[in-house]
Amino acid sequence: MRRDIPPLAEVRRITQKKRDAWWTVMLVDPVATPLVRVLAMRTKVTPNQVTWGAFLLGLVSAACFAWGDGWRWLIAGAVVYHLSFILDCVDGKLARLTGQGSVFGAWLDFVFDRIRVMACAIALMAGQYQRTGDTAYIWLAAVVVFLDGLRYINSLEIFKTRHTMRKQIKAHIRAARRAEDTAGVAFMEDLLRDNPEADIEQDLRKAAEPAELAELAELAERSEGAEGTLRTEGTVRTEGALRAEDEIGEAAEVGDIDVTGLPQRPRAKVIDLHQEFRHRFPMYLRLRSYLLRHRIRAHLISGIEFQMGVFIVGPLIDQVIATTVVSGALLLVFELAIIYKLLLSTRDFARTLDSFEREGVAAAA
Repeated sequence: MRRDIPPLAEVRRITQKKRDAWWTVMLVDPVATPLVRVLAMRTKVTPNQVTWGAFLLGLVSAACFAWGDGWRWLIAGAVVYHLSFILDCVDGKLARLTGQGSVFGAWLDFVFDRIRVMACAIALMAGQYQRTGDTAYIWLAAVVVFLDGLRYINSLEIFKTRHTMRKQIKAHIRAARRAEDTAGVAFMEDLLRDNPEADIEQDLRKAAEPAELAELAELAERSEGAEGTLRTEGTVRTEGALRAEDEIGEAAEVGDIDVTGLPQRPRAKVIDLHQEFRHRFPMYLRLRSYLLRHRIRAHLISGIEFQMGVFIVGPLIDQVIATTVVSGALLLVFELAIIYKLLLSTRDFARTLDSFEREGVAAAA
């Protein structure tokens, strides 16, 4: 038995993400987090072994769906699928708690997740086709696999786009630092993600209170890494890049923030790539702040909720077609919203670069 495992409250702090899908926060973490502590204390199981267990349970769920001759098998498949998903969350938490995470483990988790979704989609729809003879189930199997792949491709490309925008902004800031010895760059989204209790987000439209902005700027400087960019816990995760739907930083210039109230400190530049989006949808800020205070991300229908709708809710109520259609439609709505948000973000990015150019010309003059 290991004696170095901390109490449950500390395990929660270490293993639980600062923001996650509402299904995970409400229905998985209350079970998965204590289970992680027990596994770490009383067994020698590794995260990769847990990943294999989740995958095998997923195949058992697919077998139950494929049998599909009666509602009892659908219920069994739904229950086993949820158990599989709990284990799928346990492996990452166990890796964070014990420090046993690896690049290969992240790859294995990603690949097994995709195989599990494909196997369960085909098995569920094939079982229902055999049960009813309705060819709509054949099309639904293709739709589920397509949407699951689409959301991952979309999240990956959005991650790459935002990463490119951040790199270019940081390059400009580093050049300015070398020339003027100013503070580095802090991304507003990082500050708000790490401090969900703060209501700064709702004050951006009013140019903010100086004391609050000074506090944010001081936080940014304390959190600054060796290269002068903000490094936040949870921004770099072993599996984060693979599950990028919403673990991504965002940015557009709010402007230089006066931190003269902080002695011996330079001025810090806070970047916010969602300035236009915030102005267009002010109510979103309050909703997002409320959700973040409860660790729930604003992307309410993500791939996780889509899977749970198809493989758990639908089989439990014996309404596979209806729940699949509704879940798929809601997933598309939220994915389109993210794409629209990215479009506005790229406009803010262009304006930010233009402002850098104007500042450079003014400084040269």
